[in-house]
Amino acid sequence: MSQPMAAVALSAPETANPLYASSLAALDQAAKALQLDPGVWQILRHAKRELTVHFPVRMDNGSIQVFSGYRIQHNVVRGPAKGGIRYHPAVDVDEVRALAMLMTWKCALVNIPYGGAKGGVACDPRALSLGELERLTRRYATEISIIIGPEYDIPAPDMGTNPQIMAWFMDTYSMHRGYSVTGVVTGKPVIIGGTAGRADATGKGCVIVAREAAKQMGIRLSGAKAVVQGFGNVGSSTARAFVAEGARVIAVSDGRGGIFRSEGLDIAGVLRHQRGAGTVVGFPGAESITNAELLELPCDLLVPAALENQITVDNARRVQARLIVEGANGPTTPDADRILQERHIVVVPDILANAGGVIVSYFEWVQDLQSYFWEEDEITRRLERILVRAFNDVIGASRQEQLDLRAAAYELAVSRVAEALVMRGIYP
Repeated sequence: MSQPMAAVALSAPETANPLYASSLAALDQAAKALQLDPGVWQILRHAKRELTVHFPVRMDNGSIQVFSGYRIQHNVVRGPAKGGIRYHPAVDVDEVRALAMLMTWKCALVNIPYGGAKGGVACDPRALSLGELERLTRRYATEISIIIGPEYDIPAPDMGTNPQIMAWFMDTYSMHRGYSVTGVVTGKPVIIGGTAGRADATGKGCVIVAREAAKQMGIRLSGAKAVVQGFGNVGSSTARAFVAEGARVIAVSDGRGGIFRSEGLDIAGVLRHQRGAGTVVGFPGAESITNAELLELPCDLLVPAALENQITVDNARRVQARLIVEGANGPTTPDADRILQERHIVVVPDILANAGGVIVSYFEWVQDLQSYFWEEDEITRRLERILVRAFNDVIGASRQEQLDLRAAAYELAVSRVAEALVMRGIYP
């Protein structure tokens, strides 16, 4: 599968999106180390299929607003495309390309039979009424229905979307087919084909991986100080799972700011406060801090579980965590990564750390296809088994090749996708 590196002539769209640029750079680094055939390398740098849609939605006041949406399938040689749908004002085609590529590597790394995809609509879901959100979702689902389906591409929730949105999505697709197609999306409510354990899967997975990494470093989770940036579904479930392991969560944050208490926060109380106030800020007995200050707190474990590009060259030298577990996609820039390595701060990469969500989504899809559902304790056991195996694969490759965890994870994932591509061959 190798060819002299001088023969490699790469081409890819120019991009100003730092997440897409860093995703391509990580692929290129792995491809060079693996000495991939130049043709295979080129295939992996490009998405298989990209769909851009512009669609009208009637707003509550009677006006019509046009929204832009995307669905991108990066690679499907290992199975149907899998990836979430994001509703956020900053969604653009390059961000979705990057996230779709990350999904390809994530699914390959944990060895589930999926390729990678991602979707999104450029909108602010918090500014939409429930009716507007439903109309937007149903129209977007209709627009991208030409390339999705339980055998082709299975969406799921991501930032700004939730089980209710997946229910509308599934219902819309089913109405077009004339019968219920529960396996077209995952992350649905349990009552319509969702699975037990899906809501907390990403956060629970983060803590399983954090526990395994901490063991390697001689850190006991019981009593360890943890900091979580982001207090949405992933961040809040991560915080709860840390508490269940006996860790002290000393700081959390959301889009409006953060809170800190050196003795540890009452996470159940923070969740109640957030539901009432709409933010963690102002929680009684805690000190208010900024998101920037939160990232630089002295702690054993730091979980950036918000947006990408949070740890950068500007703040990496002030990060005081011993172990970083990436709950978000792309929270650490490549330049920051190098600084953290120099400072001997261990980083568990996103494609491993936050893979719990797609693993349990895979379980949901399998259960939908066979119309037979498992109990939550079985879901948890299967999730842990897959993640521990994947972590051991990565730590083994890291030691054998003397690589940091990110480089080891990428080389494993890229090699698996490349091997599948070569095995299947190029049609015709």
